[in-house]
Amino acid sequence: MCFLTVVLLVFSGTNLDWLWSLNPEARVAFRSLGNWSIVLMSFVGSGCALAAIGLCRGTVWGIRLGMAILLINLIGDLVNAVTRRDYRSLIGLPIAGAMIFYLACSAGRRKTRQERRQ
Repeated sequence: MCFLTVVLLVFSGTNLDWLWSLNPEARVAFRSLGNWSIVLMSFVGSGCALAAIGLCRGTVWGIRLGMAILLINLIGDLVNAVTRRDYRSLIGLPIAGAMIFYLACSAGRRKTRQERRQ
């Protein structure tokens, strides 16, 4: 989605603009940031890609990065619910919480396996 957003921002005014109808508020928000929105979404996409690579490899840094990204997302959902009164974002809280719990347990299991090997 980050890549698609960057493409839509870079190539605005093309036949792809109809995709903004899926989330017109996002278009307004990204446009208000100007070119910084492209930088921001590129940074977010790169972070998610790095976390995915780390998680696929089962590395500790991948688990930590994934947990950090999920925690930031959880905080963002909570802020949206409180400040913008967008209660739909509350559905993200239990989902992000469950994923963080899973990754925390995964890190614990990985650590236990390493201790057994030694």
